[in-house]
Amino acid sequence: MNGRTEALADCSSSRSAAVRWLLDSDPSIRWQAMRDLTDAPAAEVAVERARVATEGAGAHLLALQGVDGRWAGTAWNRGWDSTMHVLMLLREMGLDPDSDAARRALDLVRDRVTWQGCGPPEIHGNGFFAGEVEPCINGQVGAVGAYFRQDVRSLVDRLLGEQLPDGGWNCDAEIGSTRSSFNTTICVLDALLEYDRNFGDPAVTAARLRAQAYLLERRLFHRKSTGEPIEQDRKSGASWLRFAFPTWWHYDVLRALDYLRKAGVVPDERLVYTEVYEGAPLAEDGEEAALNTLTLVEKNGRTLSTTLTQTRTKAVRDMIINSGMEGGMQDAMDLLEQVAVSLA
Repeated sequence: MNGRTEALADCSSSRSAAVRWLLDSDPSIRWQAMRDLTDAPAAEVAVERARVATEGAGAHLLALQGVDGRWAGTAWNRGWDSTMHVLMLLREMGLDPDSDAARRALDLVRDRVTWQGCGPPEIHGNGFFAGEVEPCINGQVGAVGAYFRQDVRSLVDRLLGEQLPDGGWNCDAEIGSTRSSFNTTICVLDALLEYDRNFGDPAVTAARLRAQAYLLERRLFHRKSTGEPIEQDRKSGASWLRFAFPTWWHYDVLRALDYLRKAGVVPDERLVYTEVYEGAPLAEDGEEAALNTLTLVEKNGRTLSTTLTQTRTKAVRDMIINSGMEGGMQDAMDLLEQVAVSLA
């Protein structure tokens, strides 16, 4: 039997019809289902993954590339069939970066594709992997570039320089926004994770962990100010609890969870949430002060510590937020947990 037949047989009596359906599909889906949902040997999974370049949707997309290296005649468009969008799909399909097909396609993109006709005139001469001006788009370009092992260092440096004080990114920062966007932040996180995996850099890791904390502090879809769930995207109206593929620049909870899975974040690990509000009373001596309320909740053998910090003014609140207090608290709790485990 080949790998596909063996995988189907493996789940025929013990796995659901949904898993069998996934296995009886395109190679781009089948190899990932074999890897994640069956006990198929790694060698068989690799054989199935190699078919992405020669069969099914992956091969079809590769065949659509023009001799100028572009798809749909452009680096990026709103028709979702541009060079960037196809490369995003090929990454999601798991096209092997070391395959001959991937190397041929990426060589053409690197050597021939620019941002001519996309965005402001000053970027028209940029090579594709130099990116453009918006971090949501540059995050996607950085993700595919790092995945396919292209030189995206200058693009990554630009993204690091655009990280906002709260840890994330926002395409509206150029018009004055100082608060991060879930949509933009997840795009950049994907890029930094791919870069971390393939090249590694302490500065990239540190920035990625700050952005990761941005999502975790908000429990993936809650407002930090009130704790209320964010039911839908402010601009598009899309529900973050209604999952989609492909996501492109859009955020949803499943995409965030997939990032956390790839990043190796342990499910159900203890997390520290620190929240800052305005409106605390003055201290007895009349000086500005912060009122801290600590809540400890035991759940499944772990302790969730939630700290609510209230201040009288926005200036004091922002000073606390920008001080790095939250990261310091997480580090302190991590150390405390290590000591507790060593004494148990």
